[in-house]
Amino acid sequence: MSFSGTVKEELAKQKLGARHCQIAEIAAIIRMCGGISVSRNDRFLLKIQTENLFVARKYFTLLQKTFNIEIELSIRQHHGEKRGRTYHLYVKKHEDALQILREIGIMKPDGKSYMDFAEDFELTETELLRRICCKRAFLRGAFLVTGSVTNPEKSYHLEFACTLEYHAEQIRKVLRSFGIEARMIQRKKYYVVYIKEGDGIVDVLNIMEAHQALMELENIRILKDMRNSLNRKVNCETANIYKTVNAAVKQIEDIRYIQDTIGFEELSEGLANMAEVRLANPDATLKELGMLLSPRMGKSGVNHRLKKLSEIADGLRCCKEEKHYD
Repeated sequence: MSFSGTVKEELAKQKLGARHCQIAEIAAIIRMCGGISVSRNDRFLLKIQTENLFVARKYFTLLQKTFNIEIELSIRQHHGEKRGRTYHLYVKKHEDALQILREIGIMKPDGKSYMDFAEDFELTETELLRRICCKRAFLRGAFLVTGSVTNPEKSYHLEFACTLEYHAEQIRKVLRSFGIEARMIQRKKYYVVYIKEGDGIVDVLNIMEAHQALMELENIRILKDMRNSLNRKVNCETANIYKTVNAAVKQIEDIRYIQDTIGFEELSEGLANMAEVRLANPDATLKELGMLLSPRMGKSGVNHRLKKLSEIADGLRCCKEEKHYD
């Protein structure tokens, strides 16, 4: 199962809260995934279609427990390229559909016909989402029908893909009320509200109370951070080794050039001693070279003498080039 599926399964299995929270979650599901049919004599029918079994179960249970009504369920099996099942749930009784539409804010409280629909109705401005617990429930419902989150092993990305722009803006407002700033883009026919930061995704999972998925994500983040930290240390140590090796190779080349041109006799006793120790110990570090000198010397002193030897070698090369030019 994908990480999105794991999150949705956890959300779908959560125990039902207070009635006002149930209505907030139903509002999100119907507004973003539901359909309303109106007959010629203004008889309403509510329907929802989903390929996710967890969403179908959640919607079925919510409506039954919240409104104590009958729900009709049908399952369509697909064959060929598009395999799988589609779950269709219906509220066919007009009075039941009317009650639901009023309570979730799609229809005006005293409405009786399709002319009384509250178009682009802002849930955030109603009592439906005044409570923090109801906002949590609303986000749970919205994620069940429009949400997805990538496998955190690969990347961090959580999104809500809505077919209507004002639904996407509504989700952004609810997230903003929890201090989360989500971005929005239009992708084909969808308005996508998304978060790409690991901390932000953790916050959203916490708000929706998907605590098991949150812990799984946090464990993955810790392991990824440890691996990244280890890789950085290995890369740093590797770079330092290359740097040390290259420096040692250059030092030995310079010392041998001095030996072949003027010999160590022309050097001071300290530099000659340094040159001999370096040639005899090509793999030694500066600290180890200092321990081999007599008297012993620190890293800075060893580095100073090696630099002096390199300067002498560079000077000899320049002289040779000038003579060759003449």
